[in-house]
Amino acid sequence: MTAVRLMQPEDETKWDAFVETCVDATFFHRSGWKKIIERAFGHKTYFLLAEDEGHITGILPLAEIRHFLFGHSLSSLPFCVYGGIAAMTDAARELLDAAAQELASELNVDYLEYRNIRPHHEDWPSKDLYVTFRKAIDPDVEQNMKNIPRKQRAMVRSGIKNGLEAEIDAGVDRFFDVFSDNMLRHGTPALSRSYFSLLMDVFGKDCEVLTVTREGNAVSSVLSFYFKDEVLPYYAGDMPEARLLAANDFKYWELMKRACERGYKIFDYGRSKRGTGSFDFKKNWGFEPTPLNYEYLLHKAKRVPDQNPLNPKYQLFIKAWRRLPKQVANAIGPYIVKNLG
Repeated sequence: MTAVRLMQPEDETKWDAFVETCVDATFFHRSGWKKIIERAFGHKTYFLLAEDEGHITGILPLAEIRHFLFGHSLSSLPFCVYGGIAAMTDAARELLDAAAQELASELNVDYLEYRNIRPHHEDWPSKDLYVTFRKAIDPDVEQNMKNIPRKQRAMVRSGIKNGLEAEIDAGVDRFFDVFSDNMLRHGTPALSRSYFSLLMDVFGKDCEVLTVTREGNAVSSVLSFYFKDEVLPYYAGDMPEARLLAANDFKYWELMKRACERGYKIFDYGRSKRGTGSFDFKKNWGFEPTPLNYEYLLHKAKRVPDQNPLNPKYQLFIKAWRRLPKQVANAIGPYIVKNLG
């Protein structure tokens, strides 16, 4: 009979082997996220697995965030765009779902959140805010260039003419300098340098930094994940001069080209909010949005949480944050963002 229990350290290899074979599982179901969320943010995790005769048949990674301003949540999975239950059988899915709901009740959280790609509980409240952009990578490099709409293709070629170069970094220093500067200009607290270092330590070759330079100076950078046959650019930033140099388009073209040459088949442009510049940029690359199904089981909360920076109540904070010295913002930002998830 199928039974549910918490993942133990000795289960990690089996857990990740399951992630590699289960069609529902994503990079964000990997066991390494337990270490990252606990070590980088100090949040408690509950990585549930369903087991039948010693074989894992389903998993559900969960993490608890408790904050006096942002609320008390149990989510699969904070800091990740995809989550929810990944299962091989209906029995495993139902037992994991029941276990998560029971745990949410025991912890007395405001809400339980599943960050699904596909809907699971259509009767639960949901958030129609995020979409994902995914597209096949053609096996031929030049065909991928031709597949980019003409205007964006011209931007890529402009970046090449501007003398931009792309390099793979061994660490996160150049990436973090670009990323944190970008976040400050947008009025958003940045995650810590140590968090990105931890990502590279935990995920090894499946976590990679590509930095675009001009005359030796970093102007744009992206940290990407590799999973199965997919490449997922996940965190990125640009310096102010990047727009004039077309560095952002050049950066993603270089990432796509290199992924193609390595045999990857899917370019996952990641999550964007509707009505943002990021959403428009990805559409201009010829990617079509697919809604993400974020579902909520409300306990103490009366409504679905709204921690969206587009929310008007955050505009004063954003304007004030932009005025902070970079060193101050980088010092206190991680203490704020770690509770947002």
